[in-house]
Amino acid sequence: MAAILRTALRRKLIMPLGRMCYSTSPPTTKLFIDGKFIESNTSEWLDIHNPATNEVIGKVPKATKEEMLAAAFSCQRAFASWSETSVLIRQQVFLKYQQLIKENLTEIAKLITAEQGKTLADAEGDVFRGLQVVEHTCSITSLLLGETLPGIAKDMDVFNYRLPLGVCAGITPFNFPAMIPLWMFPMAMVCGNTYLLKPSERVPGAAMLLAKLLQDAGAPDGTLNIIHGQHDAVNFICDHPVIKAISFVGSNQAGEYIYTRGSKNGKRVQSNMGAKNHGVVMPDANKENTLNQLVGAAFGAAGQRCMALSTAVLVGEAKSWLPELVEKAKKLRVNAGDQPGSDLGPLISPQAKARVCDLVQSGVTEGAKLLLDGRKVEVKGYESGNFVGPTILAGVKPHMKCYTEEIFGPVLVVLEASTLDEAVDIINQNPYGNGTAIFTTNGATARKYTHQVDVGQIGVNVPIPVPLPMFSFTGSRGSFRGDTNFYGKQGIQFYTQVKTVTSQWKEEDSTLSSPAVVMPTIGR
Repeated sequence: MAAILRTALRRKLIMPLGRMCYSTSPPTTKLFIDGKFIESNTSEWLDIHNPATNEVIGKVPKATKEEMLAAAFSCQRAFASWSETSVLIRQQVFLKYQQLIKENLTEIAKLITAEQGKTLADAEGDVFRGLQVVEHTCSITSLLLGETLPGIAKDMDVFNYRLPLGVCAGITPFNFPAMIPLWMFPMAMVCGNTYLLKPSERVPGAAMLLAKLLQDAGAPDGTLNIIHGQHDAVNFICDHPVIKAISFVGSNQAGEYIYTRGSKNGKRVQSNMGAKNHGVVMPDANKENTLNQLVGAAFGAAGQRCMALSTAVLVGEAKSWLPELVEKAKKLRVNAGDQPGSDLGPLISPQAKARVCDLVQSGVTEGAKLLLDGRKVEVKGYESGNFVGPTILAGVKPHMKCYTEEIFGPVLVVLEASTLDEAVDIINQNPYGNGTAIFTTNGATARKYTHQVDVGQIGVNVPIPVPLPMFSFTGSRGSFRGDTNFYGKQGIQFYTQVKTVTSQWKEEDSTLSSPAVVMPTIGR
């Protein structure tokens, strides 16, 4: 932990003492405004905890109104020149940026593990999946191409092209401190927008290091600004007129609020929210592979993924696999994320742990069978951490609270279905539509499932079907609000507006002898 903090201090992302008076005080996180890492003038600070120990390892400011305004106006000033910068130069910035992220991947991952708790291997995956989006932005010269239709009428051509919106903003969650920010500001900025980012106040370190690396890659001052805070910062982003678009990933309650408030103020909003992702297991599936996939997708990252496979639907004879599923889950090692051999780390906070335990108990109370109970797991040397071990609830029914609510912890709830049709009905009656998977060796079964299930992202023998960035993250129904999804082609569409030009240069160099007063009817 001390080594990680020394790295952050060396990078000048946090102040050794900040506004604190005593040398024993934890370091403070800076704001990033107009190309400078500055200490906030706020009187309100939030503690950053190490989830494995619950010790305070830093403090993050609630940015003042003046500081938030300064960040927004910095974005606005920078937009004038950045939007007119050649797309080739913007591309070069992100070519350098992706290389710097690769060179510093381990360092970023260590910051994530310290603040968020996930294992180092999982934290490296967090950074890598975000890096892939940055790499994709480097193909912007192809992604940003417009369209043309020459000769639509005599001497008349039509063409369109994409232009940036202006200042865009992102509000990111605690569970992916690198990946989610990297879904947002690189895509927006390479299109010519400037960006105001509010990372989760629980895990600001990775975002701050990513900002420093972007600056090192040559991004001009003001093109990216970072503020910190909670409700006031969110409301500022939703309300300030200079901000044209908002990207959000997080809970349903916050996502619905941001979508409604931002849209009311005339902003584009894309809001990725909660999930209840089902894994349908057919009796013809490869048993060993399927069980391993279920265990990894349900309990990896301590279940704190919006694409965690938190629900298994065992079809027909597949229900007999439950004892083997439990035995595999028992073998997972629970420990602090920086400890060798750890398979899953702690939950983000004591409150998160209490909520997960309460939802498990609600399942027991409502009649589910607790096949594996990880609520009282003990981790030697980390007795104060927010640990919950792998937990499996079987015999779950769709009306139970442990099914209707997103648990967001290392808990797998198991339902049973007699047929594939019954499994599809269960999933389609659930309000969420983020992701699902089917495990089968039958192509016809897989095809039927992918066509009939009403979920935005589907895996066939792939437990966490998060699309690569040449596609888009297409969660649907209750898991998403907005018209255009994250990254890929839809990301380009979200961060740009289309201008269409109809142009006529007559072959004969003449002028009209009289005005045309009727409706133009091109192509008639």
